[in-house]
Amino acid sequence: MNRIGRAMAGAALTGLFLAGSDAAGQTRFDVLIRGARILDGTGNPWVRGDIGIVKDRIVAVGRLADATAARVIDAADRYVTPGFIDVHSHAGPGLEAPALAAALPLLAQGITTVVVNPDGGGAVDLAAQRRQLTVARPGVNVALLAPHGSIRREVIGMADRPATAADLERMRGLVRAAMEAGAFGLSSGPYYAPGSYASTEELIELARVAAAAGGVYTSHIRDEGDYTVGLLGAIDEVIRIAEVAGLPGIVTHIKALGPNVWGFSSPAIRRIERARARGVEVFADQYPYDASSTGLSAALVPRWAEAGGDTAMRRRLADPVEGARIRQAMAANLVRRGGPERQVIGRHRPDPSIEGKNLAEIASLRQTTPIEAAVGILMAGGAGIVSFNMDEADIAAFMRQPWTMTSSDGTLVPMNEGVPHPRAYGTFPRKLRRYVVEREVVSLEAAVRSMTSLPASVFRMADRGVIRPGAKADLLVFDLDRLRDPTDFQRPHRLAEGMGIVLVDGGIAYEDGRAGSGRFGSVLSRR
Repeated sequence: MNRIGRAMAGAALTGLFLAGSDAAGQTRFDVLIRGARILDGTGNPWVRGDIGIVKDRIVAVGRLADATAARVIDAADRYVTPGFIDVHSHAGPGLEAPALAAALPLLAQGITTVVVNPDGGGAVDLAAQRRQLTVARPGVNVALLAPHGSIRREVIGMADRPATAADLERMRGLVRAAMEAGAFGLSSGPYYAPGSYASTEELIELARVAAAAGGVYTSHIRDEGDYTVGLLGAIDEVIRIAEVAGLPGIVTHIKALGPNVWGFSSPAIRRIERARARGVEVFADQYPYDASSTGLSAALVPRWAEAGGDTAMRRRLADPVEGARIRQAMAANLVRRGGPERQVIGRHRPDPSIEGKNLAEIASLRQTTPIEAAVGILMAGGAGIVSFNMDEADIAAFMRQPWTMTSSDGTLVPMNEGVPHPRAYGTFPRKLRRYVVEREVVSLEAAVRSMTSLPASVFRMADRGVIRPGAKADLLVFDLDRLRDPTDFQRPHRLAEGMGIVLVDGGIAYEDGRAGSGRFGSVLSRR
């Protein structure tokens, strides 16, 4: 039996569609990738070979010299890797919109699967969300999370109080329904209101429901700096939830936020290593930038002032006594984030002229203080910000860990709308260019693993994230020397460059800078 025959026999054992033969007796695939440097996603060094695809599956990997296909792709010694899995994406709402569902900013980066509803936000009714996404026909695969913050808001509203026994039972039911609708786990954002009003015990109880269904727990932790419990205390909380509830815990977009905690990557890493050594499944994900992005209110306003929602917050800001307390807290939080020069307005619909300007510049234009400039923006409806608050040494230290996945934290928005964080367009090429090729922080094999097999393993995504017979044909073909992220913080709306071909479930979704022949994504299910 030749090499193709052995591959086909192995494929048959898994119930795959098998390749046929043409009139000359050659094995025939739907797609055949020839002459590739195959990085299988596991961290192994590349090997030269060919890949045969039938329908949505890889059915043969090796030297397939006597094969043909309806579409033959000459890799010409380029790299072929599994499609990238973005484990923290805010692309969900955009993928439901007809104008954005094709997901070109994602495909241009090599992203073939996104995990949505992070930070505890997103749809409560995942069955309805699944239907909406399916109708939209997304260009990438989508995995859903059950969002704790949205579920708490559904049951308790924006009240700053503990959950009652009845509240907890209702929330358990909503998490259970989400898991039955195919959610891959529970997301939380105890840094944000209303998630910040939840106790650790509440999160443990809901994580138990996700654990019973085989899900994960991923969290925008309670504090990434020194706002409340501190970075290390917040990591300890994730570890405790994972350990007690009995499921994988993920410190999402891990960072040491603000000058006061720069250098804390070392003790943070030691905490996670100690937990893993005693058998707790703890992981992290990370985007490769020294700037974060959030809402202006989330960055500066104390959580007690957000209780009751935006209207209540604005009423407190206008009150002489409560407004003074809020401004005092905002001033302290502004220092924590490195000062007004480091806080740049990304999106503010009432006044787009301030987009791309920092708080110090806006204060000068308005002839006021940075705090009063921020209050004025909040009173007018708020804004998204890009906040420059990380240190490169911490970024590199977290990136080197074998338990750190890659994520974008990006939002899918119309081109040229606002000045958002460029991570929505450039995360994955930036990591490969800046931290693999230029700075050699991690190897190419390790970086690709952090984008493929590691997230597939953590999130229990069967048959994705690897190149082997039987796996789904989510594949990338690219020349590493050409792969680039052309964005910057003033010009974020630029598609990544150099991604040659992107296959999603065996279909050509993206090729040489253009959309491919169709949309091949689907809404995945944990079950």
